[in-house]
Amino acid sequence: MASELERRDLLKGLGATLGGAALGLGGAALGVARDVAVAGVAEAQETAKGRVPDTPVKFGHITIQSGPGAILGLPSLKGHTLAAEEINAAGGLLGRRKIETLTADEAAGPEATVKELKRMKLVEKIDYFSGVIAAHNQLAVGPVVEELKLLTIMTEGCIDKLFEIEVPNPQYLFGMTNILSADGVTTALAVARTWPEVKRIAVINPDYAFGRWFQLHFDAAREKLLPGSEIVSEVWAPFPNTTDFTSHITKTVAAKPDVVVTSMWGGMYVAFYKQALGQGLFRRARLAGNINFGVVPQAIGKDHPEGAIAGVHSNYHFTYAPAGASAANKRFVEAYQKRWSEYPSYAAEAAYTGLYLFKTAVERAHKQAGGGWPEDDAVIRQLEGLSIDAPSGLVTIRKEDHRAYKDVKVGFSKNLADYPFAVWDPERIMTIPVGQMTAPPGWPKPGRGHNDPSATVNWIKTTWKKAGA
Repeated sequence: MASELERRDLLKGLGATLGGAALGLGGAALGVARDVAVAGVAEAQETAKGRVPDTPVKFGHITIQSGPGAILGLPSLKGHTLAAEEINAAGGLLGRRKIETLTADEAAGPEATVKELKRMKLVEKIDYFSGVIAAHNQLAVGPVVEELKLLTIMTEGCIDKLFEIEVPNPQYLFGMTNILSADGVTTALAVARTWPEVKRIAVINPDYAFGRWFQLHFDAAREKLLPGSEIVSEVWAPFPNTTDFTSHITKTVAAKPDVVVTSMWGGMYVAFYKQALGQGLFRRARLAGNINFGVVPQAIGKDHPEGAIAGVHSNYHFTYAPAGASAANKRFVEAYQKRWSEYPSYAAEAAYTGLYLFKTAVERAHKQAGGGWPEDDAVIRQLEGLSIDAPSGLVTIRKEDHRAYKDVKVGFSKNLADYPFAVWDPERIMTIPVGQMTAPPGWPKPGRGHNDPSATVNWIKTTWKKAGA
């Protein structure tokens, strides 16, 4: 087992910091020029050159609107709607085309979500598409939007398998949140950085693609960062409608873990942590979640364990914006709260920023062409490599795989007088450059020189040294 000093040196080498300022992803870190637009400033456009129609632009937006997942999914639609309203109030896209949005619920699962997507495109004649939260729905929808040649700004698009196996060479598909492998790796790093003495780890995850994918990346990083630790209990909750966690908690308590790690989210997570409090799980064990604070902030109660690692899918918490993004975040939080009478979650910010990325790409494609409404290929070329100063900080779409990257972020839960629910401790926010948490764009994908489930798993196995080695 590594000494405390050795472990500290390893973690320092990975770039983790605590405190207020992000380390700064920057365009250069992703191999793109920093040509930055600003989200949330929908000023009136110059008179559009060429023949820009004044007919509405039709977006489809599918997200989770019912069941336990709605407290994570509905903010996606709200963020999209707020951005559309701001853009429309300034005259619309290119000053002429208002945004109209058709919406539907993805809670019924992949088959129903794909069917509704096709109906929107083929019957309702939508021009563009956005949304989709759950990982199993992402995997189903991704190939279909490519077949339909439907330019898509997916609110999530997080699971590595989507862009590495299902759609390895995307043309029309873009993903808005950090890659899921970064979630697992960041959580392992946060546990190792915060509680380096842990030996016994219990995991409780939702039993579907998201939970499984999180766990395999958490384990890959844990084995390097905490080589003396072990998984003493592993339980899987049927997704998405588990509401009684008695058996899961009983098994976990019996294992006597030092820390409980979970990737549960939405209503499942809220039900779990409240039941776990009642059964005394956190009297001895600490708590670490990668997306437990990704829900509507008001869904978390004052009873949430303090000092827990409180993840937001490595993306955004409304109380924190990196240096240089505080004005954008302040504007967004105030506008969102005024519109919806609640605080925004990471899913709201992702959908909001995604629409502004689209708006910026349309404007640049229009300008480059000298006028007219730009073709999809021209908009796609502008999206590739585009950076935008968003409420979450600098967001850059990586040209190689169409994923929007930003510095990863994780906080620790605390009750503050300003809020009637637990939020992030402002003194304990960890930011890490995303390039240190996931494989570089040129790293071989599964089936190309290795049989690991993702490029990041292979990258960790190949390049990371064990703590103390």
